Amino acid sequence: MGVKDEGAVKGSFEKIYPNIVHWIDVQGWVEIGQDEYSRSLVRCLDIGGMVWESSDEHKTIDEALQSLEAALEDSLKEYT
Repeated sequence: MGVKDEGAVKGSFEKIYPNIVHWIDVQGWVEIGQDEYSRSLVRCLDIGGMVWESSDEHKTIDEALQSLEAALEDSLKEYT
């Protein structure tokens, strides 16, 4: 069993979700998974608190990440 090229994996995520990567690099963080405080799969936060939260309609993490990517893209358009 060989070692995976971590750069290729990182590059893939960055290509698919560039706005999420930008958010994490400069603005805040993203939480994945349900907990006792929230049933959402994905949450986007900054120092001020919750910025975005996936809905019950998102059945997979990928669906939730795609929605977050679109929401961040719309948000970033307001500032450019």
